[in-house]
Amino acid sequence: MRQIVIISAEEGGYIVECPSLPGCYSQGETLDEAIANIKEAIALYIEVLREEGRPIPEDKLDRVMMVV
Repeated sequence: MRQIVIISAEEGGYIVECPSLPGCYSQGETLDEAIANIKEAIALYIEVLREEGRPIPEDKLDRVMMVV
């Protein structure tokens, strides 16, 4: 399991990022679709890392979100 960040897109739908995997983004028209898409993107990202023999980053969230 990985932590994700979900942002409402101005034009509609959602943009999703997995901060522990640099460059791993996806999107979806609905929240459910966006989450399903980022799960697939995460799986593919990790698969490529394994195929290339590269280390898989730990899942740690270095960002803190606050409402001020």
